Amino acid sequence: MLPIWSQQGPRVTSPTAAPPNPYQYRKTVYPWQQNITATIFWIGEKPGGRNTTSNHQSSWDGEWEKNYGGYDDPNPAARANYAPKAFRPGLNSFYVALPYNDCLNHRLHRPEASRVIPWFYRYSPSPGQSVCKGRWIQLYNGPKVCYAQWEDCGPWVTDDWRYVFKGQPPRSKNAGIDVSPAVRDYMGLKSGDRVHWRFVEFGSVPRGPWSWYGSNNPFVNPEADPDVAVIRKLRAYLEQKKIEELRRLQSPRSR
Repeated sequence: MLPIWSQQGPRVTSPTAAPPNPYQYRKTVYPWQQNITATIFWIGEKPGGRNTTSNHQSSWDGEWEKNYGGYDDPNPAARANYAPKAFRPGLNSFYVALPYNDCLNHRLHRPEASRVIPWFYRYSPSPGQSVCKGRWIQLYNGPKVCYAQWEDCGPWVTDDWRYVFKGQPPRSKNAGIDVSPAVRDYMGLKSGDRVHWRFVEFGSVPRGPWSWYGSNNPFVNPEADPDVAVIRKLRAYLEQKKIEELRRLQSPRSR
């Protein structure tokens, strides 16, 4: 909404600094993490064996299974089109987990988060608001290239920022990334296979089966792209600067 004009001109509060320009990041190239052991996990998975954590919730979504629409059955006979046959997923079926959570108890960020996450300051998040949830990942294995969204934390640990962001080997020797049944099926993976992965900006993600499902998916719901809010802030800032300059030019002092 434009400011209301009065006899004194528009009332404008100009920010001291411009918001980040998300357009400048769209061609950012992140480094590969190579030969990382992958394991398969799924929404609704119950604890069992070496897995001690239920996947009814994620680290960032207390109603993950409900929001997805149900149990992401990993049985190939119960799946079609990279999704369960029983329902259409409410979230992207191409998801992964990495062993880092940028938030603590949904209330604040980890002390190192602002320092190690490359895109942290682009979003100026509120305390406890994740800037990792929903980020896009590119995966490579042999002839297959796949894309997925980061939607949970693990395997095994949730504080391995040196691996996730700084290229060091995973602290866990068992696995460094969990992938969903959709990623498994598209890439022809099995637990224990090795993959290369890296972060990618959404603007570099081509369309594919990872663009088919989900309210958290910017292909389906453009508002899910966090850069949309940043672009709005930038446009509002530029509009304010234009109005401020117009006010300055109309001021008697400038004549």
